[in-house]
Amino acid sequence: MGTRSTTQTERTGPLSGVRVVELAGIGPGPFAAMLLADLGADVVRVDRPGGAALGIDPAHDLTNRNKRSVVLDLKTDGGTGTVLDLVARAHILIEGYRPGVAERLGLGPDACLARNPRLVYGRMTGWGQDGPLAKAAGHDIAYLAVTGTLGMIGPDPDGPPTVPANLVGDYAGGSLYLVIGVLAALQHARTHGEGQVVDAAIVDGAAHLATMIHGMLAAGSWQDRRGVNLLDGGCPFYGVYETSDGGFMAVGALEQQFYDEFVRLLGIEEAAPARRDLARWDELRAAVAARFRTRTREEWTGVFEGTDACVAPVLSMREAPAHPHLAARGTFVEHGGLVQPAPAPRFSATPGAVRTGPARPGADADEVARDWAVPALHTPDAPPAPDAQEPKNA
Repeated sequence: MGTRSTTQTERTGPLSGVRVVELAGIGPGPFAAMLLADLGADVVRVDRPGGAALGIDPAHDLTNRNKRSVVLDLKTDGGTGTVLDLVARAHILIEGYRPGVAERLGLGPDACLARNPRLVYGRMTGWGQDGPLAKAAGHDIAYLAVTGTLGMIGPDPDGPPTVPANLVGDYAGGSLYLVIGVLAALQHARTHGEGQVVDAAIVDGAAHLATMIHGMLAAGSWQDRRGVNLLDGGCPFYGVYETSDGGFMAVGALEQQFYDEFVRLLGIEEAAPARRDLARWDELRAAVAARFRTRTREEWTGVFEGTDACVAPVLSMREAPAHPHLAARGTFVEHGGLVQPAPAPRFSATPGAVRTGPARPGADADEVARDWAVPALHTPDAPPAPDAQEPKNA
């Protein structure tokens, strides 16, 4: 398989000692909480009775790895009160409801910060907490659409944009910005003793991701249409080409020295001068495409392997873990029979790990009741939690 196994259970990551309450949702909120958990945070996911709206088997929901789960009915006073007890002991809270929902549940920022003034309250939405669309329904594709980010993706200027799964919006523009935000706010809380609200909107993050492109647009080096620019498939030496067996090779030979190596190994040196002449780019693209169609993906992989031509085979998700470089680095791991991406990034002194598999809803109530000193979480037949001081939120 090319993956490494991991059985580590102790929290050793750089966020060890940080406590996070995650109000269960779908998409970018759970992924952000997973990232914090991968880095060692103690993440308690508050699941709702009946489960989340996305019907994935909890045993395979990898975004809930390294977490613990309790089940609480947030429409009851008891459920809300227990969450506030967790909040009193937490450093970070993450919620992904539409604006106003957490407030109606009695778990909005005012209520939570009243219990814990040093809390970092992370809000994950598509449209943000204010603005004309703040309370509207939406999904990743719509957030990308209005920011101009979707419109720039795709190789055909006359065809529709290419949908990049939900990676660019939900996870890059949403989850990662939420994580950056809550960790920055946690640093502020530790320095100044002051919690705050982090408003992470996918529209903001997706727009921010395109900062370099906006700069190129302003400088006149990027056209405001897809498939005609250096990095969007318009460039014949930065794109994807089909091989004789129906596979694909990815080419990224942008710099001159890499381009020279690329055309030499591909065997089209006679077409090399077309690089500098935009009017000949279609001619160059045709030459590159024709040449790639003469061999299989495996054969071309062998030609370019170990060179500086910046060419790589396009692998499927099931093929990727066996790639020699990824296998050597342990980029994918196997835990509990599930192959999955390993925690990233890596730390020399405080490495992260996949410690536990996906949290099953409610399975960890007694553990959390003990470790967080919240007796209300105990199931009826479980022993009571020992008396404990609320940990200092720092």
